[in-house]
Amino acid sequence: MTMNNQGRATSAGSVNENEMPTISGDRGLQHEVSLIFELGRLGMTGVDIPEVQMSDARLGGLRRKGPVGLPGLSEPEVIRHYVRLSQLNYSIDAGLYPLGSCTMKHNPRLNEKMARLPGFADVHPLQPQQTVQGAFEAVSELMKWLTTLTGMPAVAMSPKAGAHGELCGLLTIRAALEARGEKRHKVLVPSSAHGTNPATAAVAGFTVQEIPATEDGHVDADAMEAALGPDVAAIMLTNPNTCGLFEPRIKEMADAVHKAGAYFYCDGANFNAIAGRVRPGDLGVDAMHINLHKTFSTPHGGGGPGAGPVVLSERLAAYAPLPLLVHDGNEFRMIEHADEATDGAKPFGRMCAFHGQMGMFSRALTYMMSHGADGIRQASEDAVLSANYILASLKDVMSAPFGEGPCMHEALFDDSFLEGTGVTTLDFAKAMIDEGYHPMTMYFPLVVHGAMLIEPTESESKESLDRFIHVLRTMALEAKAGQTARFDGAPRLAPRRRLDETAAARKPILRWKPKALPEAAE
Repeated sequence: MTMNNQGRATSAGSVNENEMPTISGDRGLQHEVSLIFELGRLGMTGVDIPEVQMSDARLGGLRRKGPVGLPGLSEPEVIRHYVRLSQLNYSIDAGLYPLGSCTMKHNPRLNEKMARLPGFADVHPLQPQQTVQGAFEAVSELMKWLTTLTGMPAVAMSPKAGAHGELCGLLTIRAALEARGEKRHKVLVPSSAHGTNPATAAVAGFTVQEIPATEDGHVDADAMEAALGPDVAAIMLTNPNTCGLFEPRIKEMADAVHKAGAYFYCDGANFNAIAGRVRPGDLGVDAMHINLHKTFSTPHGGGGPGAGPVVLSERLAAYAPLPLLVHDGNEFRMIEHADEATDGAKPFGRMCAFHGQMGMFSRALTYMMSHGADGIRQASEDAVLSANYILASLKDVMSAPFGEGPCMHEALFDDSFLEGTGVTTLDFAKAMIDEGYHPMTMYFPLVVHGAMLIEPTESESKESLDRFIHVLRTMALEAKAGQTARFDGAPRLAPRRRLDETAAARKPILRWKPKALPEAAE
């Protein structure tokens, strides 16, 4: 059975578009939500504020001459509005979140509790250093975990996210090359890389040369080695890669890069597949950012906050950016200026005003300490097991371009199984919304046509995965059998139907504008 717009059961594959709409516009307990500006009205407020007499001269002639246009609502109206909005969100707390290359894993509430402790939540970056020794010690402990897990001797903590970490890594590489007196200008980037990789290289002042992939989804190591020369500064490579595969020739590629005098930058977005199992330093990596807000279970998406510490090899450790956290005798201190650096440190400068995101640090450290080394290893193993279970369970009905061998933490499918059905990749994804699932990552990586990238993470039980697999198998079989009604115009059961995504991208309406502001009440 399936459900129609008003929640009434209809025969499988059919949707009755002519059901009588509700009088209220709501559907059961799923309320229609207007914009807060449309709800607001003049003269209404949730607080009782005394009238304030203010002369025009007090603000130097800048006193507002018209209504500000903010919505006026009572306190219950405000609460109801935002609670209803929250109920429209899909989240990891509501169900499986299969986005590939994003690691949307369970976020333990213990992490949130620790991040809200006054000693972490209330610290200010301009406090005297002797008053934040506990916070410094927690950051230092996190640094030990990161260097131990990666087998790297140093870590820069200030980058705020993955792309910011990429920039940190490349600026560190540029500083090392300048110290050697070399002007290398080229960065090699595989065709399957995250889009931020070539963008970051360009921002850092390098030119980009693309390295192709082989038919089995790996980086073409021979093409990469052929591209090496005295003008190459670094390679930026993701391992496991964005096809969900471990690079079997990674050590060989690292050796070739170093022999050519270049550096090996590794995109750490997929560290969730190998944390506790493989140390990137042992593979020859010189720099790698780690998304604390992905691998170590902090909520991410929607613009932040995030944290992207960068671990560095012996070749690059001296050039880590300011500030540097050091321990002198019995206390910690920050080195804020390059001329204060000791032990051969040659920081290239600063990435940002302060030292990083304390909330992300405390959450990640809580996750690490509560799991322990064996728990982190098991999380990686379970993430890989979950992805392989999905791949093995679906590859007979959904086409898997690299399905012959095992995958890592992501299962990759393409749209060739939909050929001739009239159902597009987008139709398939939108129909998943009606089934209660956020779609997987669509059309990425770009090296696979109609890509559908699924990352279940280690958070899901076998029962949860079995339900997900059942839904996708049934959808695939229906599409192949010509039963396409559920795909046409999906989603039907979401608060909003399918948008014209081309028009939304080209002509976005980014700001609500009232028809006319009402006159202020006398």
